[in-house]
Amino acid sequence: MRLKPDKVLRDRLFIPESYNDFLRSKTSVHSVGMDINESAINPMLFPFQQRLTWWALRKGRCAIFADCGLGKTFMQLEWARLLNVPTLIVAPLAVAQQTRYEARKLKADVQYVRDQSDVHTPVSITNYEMIEHFDPSVFGAVVLDESSILKSFDGKMRTKLIQMFQAIPYRLCCTATPAPNDIAEIANHAEFLGVMTRAEMLASYFVHDDEGWRLKGHATEEFYRWLATWGMMVKTPSDIGFSDQGYQLSPLKVEPLWVKADMMTAAKATGQLLPTRLHGVKGRLTVRKQTINDKVQIASDVLNRSGEQWIVWCGLNEEGRRLAQVVPDSILVEGSDSLETKIHSIGRFLDQSRRVLITKAKIAGFGMNFQHCHNMMFLGLNDSYEMYYQAIRRCWRFGQEQPVNVVVVLSELEQPILENIERKQAVAQSMERNIINNIAGYEQQELGIIRVVNNGYQTGTTEGEGYTMMLGDCVERMRELAPVSVDFSVFSPPFLNLYTYSDSNRDMGNSCDEAEFFQHFGFLITELLRVMKPGRNVAVHVAQVAAKLASDGYIGLKDFRGQVIDNFVTGGFYYHGDVTIDKNPQAQAIRTHAKGLLFNQLKKDSSWLRPGLADYILIFRKPGENALPIHPDISNDQWITWAHPVWYGINETDTLNAAEGTTGRDERHICPLQLPVIERCIRLWSNAGETVLSPFAGIGSEGYKAILLNRQFIGIELKPEYYAVALRNLDAAITQRKQGRLL
Repeated sequence: MRLKPDKVLRDRLFIPESYNDFLRSKTSVHSVGMDINESAINPMLFPFQQRLTWWALRKGRCAIFADCGLGKTFMQLEWARLLNVPTLIVAPLAVAQQTRYEARKLKADVQYVRDQSDVHTPVSITNYEMIEHFDPSVFGAVVLDESSILKSFDGKMRTKLIQMFQAIPYRLCCTATPAPNDIAEIANHAEFLGVMTRAEMLASYFVHDDEGWRLKGHATEEFYRWLATWGMMVKTPSDIGFSDQGYQLSPLKVEPLWVKADMMTAAKATGQLLPTRLHGVKGRLTVRKQTINDKVQIASDVLNRSGEQWIVWCGLNEEGRRLAQVVPDSILVEGSDSLETKIHSIGRFLDQSRRVLITKAKIAGFGMNFQHCHNMMFLGLNDSYEMYYQAIRRCWRFGQEQPVNVVVVLSELEQPILENIERKQAVAQSMERNIINNIAGYEQQELGIIRVVNNGYQTGTTEGEGYTMMLGDCVERMRELAPVSVDFSVFSPPFLNLYTYSDSNRDMGNSCDEAEFFQHFGFLITELLRVMKPGRNVAVHVAQVAAKLASDGYIGLKDFRGQVIDNFVTGGFYYHGDVTIDKNPQAQAIRTHAKGLLFNQLKKDSSWLRPGLADYILIFRKPGENALPIHPDISNDQWITWAHPVWYGINETDTLNAAEGTTGRDERHICPLQLPVIERCIRLWSNAGETVLSPFAGIGSEGYKAILLNRQFIGIELKPEYYAVALRNLDAAITQRKQGRLL
């Protein structure tokens, strides 16, 4: 009969009743929302909008990253109505007024408010500039409309939004799909929603190298799976399994108009002897100022010949002011205008009482729906592709029935800016489609459109002469072993290295923090206690783990060794002893570039210096009397050496060849335990012919030595590539042992 830990022990280890439940919890973001029948959602919403709203209600805290014109306003209003708690919607500038108009279509009562005293309806809406005047404790839900604006604010405002609303139970972010290479935007949303902090996200899924932050090889799929649990990225309805009928963008035409520039004046202003391409911000600004008159002349000719509405995006106040003077039926909106003036002026363009709106993209380029207009003009450009793209999408969006015309007025010297924008556009579109393709399957699983697919988990068993190798999850496969059947166990567990060697949630290294790791490790300890014979030992190889500034908030060490000891003792073992394995600090400094080991730190500030990190063998003993005494084949002199608390002379490179099992997505080479260490452990704590177990067999190092020392071996390995190499190494050990007998 299988031994089970008592309830007290289970509570102390925080172990769920079901191992499968725990595995699911490692890859899910817990829902805090409400389950409703989809039929309760307003039938005015399209089927894909209803499903996204249903999902957002079930999650409670999530983001809808839907492209322009896909109905984010309708979805957030229905989300707020069905939650039926006091809700505050925060939106940019005149977007608040547009949201009120959309609410009328749904027959919802949404009131625009400027401070807490104005709040009298279940759903209120205000501007980002007004949040200082509200008490978040009064609200049960908050919506950030055009939430990508978070990254446009300074760090102080972003932090304020996160801190101000962190206690509100229901939170929804709505914006267009994030820039595909903008880690900060995704991190800001995750932190605002309480899903994960920026530091935790970077530590979990990203690695920093010479090119900046990039996804870890093994973290790619897991990152998209994680993202889909709280954020829906939708460019078209078909991305989440619905029809695209009615959601085709109208044609877009971009036409540059060139003006001549005084190249010699521009060259002198930027310190050049001869006119060449633009150099830096100063060069761009010089040319832009120099060509204002010519640009305004060309722009006014185009605008005054047209009888249609236009939006003109300018970059300098002087550009907008001069153009407004020569275009009679225009209205100018500047940053210095009061909030009321901005809202009123934009409203006059929306109700078509003014034909031309002149403003900056940072004022009205986010969130506004100007699809009643299909002409726009850029009076010059800067290098921000995102600003350019957002501005165009105010008119070029789903629901726009007319072809959209975009005129870009530039001087000849500004051609590199346009080329840079076009290059960024091509890269962004490619990356964006790649993200959508990667995440679509996980999103459709979240939405219940398709069933959960197999995650690639494999199992198998191979028996050889003196060994049994098992492919799969060590916790599950150990349950197949008979109780009290193992004489000795030696292994090296993962050291909290996320997505370094695999993307499986069954990999203990893939844990978000120490608590989750040791919760997972607790299942293994329970199985070890069950299969070990009474009075016998488990030898665990560990090292201390470095704390990093990016992921942990400080530079230092985590007491991984101490935590392993605590968890084994809590799991029912006796702490029996340990060995320190001497390591070369200079080799560590070269390999890790650890700040605390470098020579330049000795000269700079030795307060950062620390000793090199040793390896440890921790010995744990299962309670009870050993039925069969162990008689190791070592002399007294050997025992004097091995009984020393520090094992010297262990060659760090005396290992099996780890490169054979490495894949292209591995972030590090596997670090197998040194063969002399394994040999000492096996000879000290087992007899010939007895069974040695390694639940983390890797490439088979423990089994290799066990076979050579005439023991039986049971190994379990999760990763198929390592499993295949382990089989080869075990068979090689059998061949060597036979050859030794013949000699």
